[in-house]
Amino acid sequence: LEMALDHIVADQDLTGGRRPFVLGYCMGGLLALGLAQRREKDLAGAVFMATPWDFHADEPEKSLLVASTLPPMATFLEMMGELPVDGIQALFALLDPLLVLRKFLAFGHLNQKSQKARDFVALEDWLNDGVPLTLPVARECIGRWYGENSTARGSWRLAGRPVVPQSLTLPGLCIIPSQDRIVPPASAQALAAALPNGKSMTPATGHIGMVASKRAVKTVWEPLGKWLSDHMV
Repeated sequence: LEMALDHIVADQDLTGGRRPFVLGYCMGGLLALGLAQRREKDLAGAVFMATPWDFHADEPEKSLLVASTLPPMATFLEMMGELPVDGIQALFALLDPLLVLRKFLAFGHLNQKSQKARDFVALEDWLNDGVPLTLPVARECIGRWYGENSTARGSWRLAGRPVVPQSLTLPGLCIIPSQDRIVPPASAQALAAALPNGKSMTPATGHIGMVASKRAVKTVWEPLGKWLSDHMV
């Protein structure tokens, strides 16, 4: 991320002389926070979309269940050197084991030639087009974030430095979907509360609907665009 930021900052044609924003979605929000803390002077602000922070804020047993999968998979992960995409999808399924069944039963009742059916397939293709997690990242995310709640406890470090949102003075925007079943709103609200110069939005959408639903334009993208415009420097 720092290499990407270096490239953007150095290219005046891209920035028009303005400082860029960093925006992260879900896990990407945590990475965006780390980048913002390390490179605050190069940024105009930071946006955190459905970004977890306190992994034990709501139903901690679900986070602990995800973390409990790490030891049984240890030998397999060592052999592979990574957590494959199928493994990541299985972990998401643990959060709501019947979700896949429900949504594909509903899909089966659609007119398969309809726009709604085509939209469903396009969204599923996007959701399943992931990338593996390298072994160290998998250990960090599953064992430490979910298991130990290292983020909220102040023990998550990047390059030896604790990631502390309270130290970030940049303008920050937390977009917290009120119907999110992947990142509980209470987990994301903990990040919003920790940012000294932060603002939050709570659109009535889910984790995916926040970016992909018909309501997303009015409830998320237009307010986000205005916030970015208001904070350009």
